[in-house]
Amino acid sequence: MFLEVVLSFAVILIVFLVLPLIIGQTEHKVMAHMQSRLGPMYAGRFHGWAQLIADGVKFAQKEDIIPAAADRRIFMIAPGVALVPYLVVLIAIPIDRGRVAVNLDLGLFFVLAVMGVGVLGSIMAGWASANKYSVLGGMRSAAQLMSYELPLVLAASSVAMAAGTLSIPGIVEAWQWWWLPWQAIGGVVFFLAGLAELRRPPFDMPIAESEIIMGPMTEYTGMRFALFMLSEYAGIVVLSFLTTVLFLGGWHGPFLPGWMWTLIKVFLLSFVVIWLRVTYPRLREDQLQKLAWAVLVPLALLQLALTGIIKVAF
Repeated sequence: MFLEVVLSFAVILIVFLVLPLIIGQTEHKVMAHMQSRLGPMYAGRFHGWAQLIADGVKFAQKEDIIPAAADRRIFMIAPGVALVPYLVVLIAIPIDRGRVAVNLDLGLFFVLAVMGVGVLGSIMAGWASANKYSVLGGMRSAAQLMSYELPLVLAASSVAMAAGTLSIPGIVEAWQWWWLPWQAIGGVVFFLAGLAELRRPPFDMPIAESEIIMGPMTEYTGMRFALFMLSEYAGIVVLSFLTTVLFLGGWHGPFLPGWMWTLIKVFLLSFVVIWLRVTYPRLREDQLQKLAWAVLVPLALLQLALTGIIKVAF
């Protein structure tokens, strides 16, 4: 039993370390083709295969600088606070039937609660940097978290109500193919709200380069900055996994092994995340808040009401 738990955590750690790097490399290539960004296509010659290695070497060589006026302790731990919650979340997400590190009865509640902690890293970094642009970025992160957490939770509550459980493996077990149209609204709301919490374009107001440089990350250099970048890609992986297991049936699919179906869906959703980045311009702050409160929250409530009606009727 102990050996099984250790092996499960080892697999999760490998997935956590490898998949974000694959998503990062994929983003380089997709953006290079979609926006004619030819730069990432040269490192290592063949299709720029070594671009990720070049980025890693670049970050490792940069000097680690802490501003004189910064709160040193908070400044130093903020990247870890942004990254570690996504590793913790993965222990409750199943990749196949019976393949989950910890099967929690309240797994969905646990996952949503821990995901919210990751945003605190950005808020801590903004406050501790002693930089007005960083503080503005941290305030925008806080406002975005408060706005988009509600539709995220409401959409997840809908699928939990449909399955009759808060256990994530239990939700996947209860999933049926006709849930795709039934829970479609909730799936879209969950995915968009998750993107906003990750501060991914077009929801990247907290790090709007044209306005506030890099927001909370303005004063960060070297490996600390790289940890923030890694947390972003780890967040993409976690969001894609959650959307897959909650709304797309997880391991359900014909012919192929279950874990393979899960990974295929995760990579397809990750591609959509990258596609949205290169397609849509950044929202203004008022547009971002309006989308949350005037569009996503009513849609999430509609999905919740629809799920309740169908559950009562059938």
